[in-house]
Amino acid sequence: MRKINTRDFKRATRSTSRDINRKILLNLVREHQPISRADLARRMEVGRGMVTTLANELLADGAIMEGAVGEAPRGRKPTMLFVRTRDRLVVAVDVRFSRTYVMLSDFSGTQLALESFETEFDPATLVAEIARRVERLVGTYAAKWQVEGVGLVVPGMVDRASGRILNSPQLGWRDVDIRDALEEALELPVQIENAPLACALAHMWLGERGDGAGDFVYVTVSDGVGAGVVVNGQVVRGHGHTAGEFGHVPINPDGPLCLCGSRGCWEAYTSNLATLARYLGGQDLSPAENRELLKHHEVTFADLVTRARTGDARALAALRETGRYLGLGLATIVNSMNPSRIVVGGEITSAWDLVADLVRAEVEGRALTRAAAATPIIPEQTSTHPRLRGATALVAAPVFAAPQVA
Repeated sequence: MRKINTRDFKRATRSTSRDINRKILLNLVREHQPISRADLARRMEVGRGMVTTLANELLADGAIMEGAVGEAPRGRKPTMLFVRTRDRLVVAVDVRFSRTYVMLSDFSGTQLALESFETEFDPATLVAEIARRVERLVGTYAAKWQVEGVGLVVPGMVDRASGRILNSPQLGWRDVDIRDALEEALELPVQIENAPLACALAHMWLGERGDGAGDFVYVTVSDGVGAGVVVNGQVVRGHGHTAGEFGHVPINPDGPLCLCGSRGCWEAYTSNLATLARYLGGQDLSPAENRELLKHHEVTFADLVTRARTGDARALAALRETGRYLGLGLATIVNSMNPSRIVVGGEITSAWDLVADLVRAEVEGRALTRAAAATPIIPEQTSTHPRLRGATALVAAPVFAAPQVA
């Protein structure tokens, strides 16, 4: 149960129940489309008249659309309802240390166009380059369609209210605002979020049949490592917007110096940069040393996986060591958060068959109970671009979320 805060509360109004019913109907359409009004009435356990009224309002708002006529054993054939997605577009931007990705997608997260460029570390230069590419994509692909907004994900802690990036060790930023500058440049609303939290939102709102609801932790492994924690269908941000920063939990106090200033952080052993540097240099180095090493090599994480699959013993050993470290960190999450499941996203999932046994062994060996040891660990395929889908969810999810009580 959630306690009512008598010092900070919002009163329900007459419109609240109607707004809730509209959102319930909209989410039922999203999860069961194509669906008829009669089926919606049965699922909501209300009369056909109420469903017709609510559906007509959503049709008028452009949230849903009518599609093909369905089959019926007798009587008039039903007109099926769908969530309107194809002509509602979102620009998704994923800023990483190595590259920045810009994707144009529809409201369901289906990719229409994708491009990338080397990340600029000066905030003003980065904003200008993102704006230039977004304007070109929108002009090419979206002239006749409606762009709803821009979702921007970054590797770091974000204050959602102000839009400021509080701390991004990977980018070397503290208290930086790029959201407002990008909004001004594009004249579009921009939503900004920490990448793992955005991935968790995408798993909840863009997953098949609403499979992402409930309690889970989404761990993203890319140039850095972080986690999005979901409890009772809500992401946990923490009092100071630092919840889920498991990547900066030390697993070895005498380990390599992390970009955050601590030693032996989980990220320093498990990130893509750490895996590549382990393969190239034969040892665990600091992220700063990893970057210098990688400047002189053109091996990508995908190349490393290919080499491991084609007989390169060092490549396989580097990946499996990362799998062991990944499992060690996941065990910490299992013991501290006790989620119903953990979803892993990022390039490491392309080698999941090579590392899964080590990941599972670490979790099972360190979990405190049998139930915890059996926590499902689910890899999300890299082909889905989870971080970009997370950026899309920043714009799309509020359409489906429960209304705020005013």
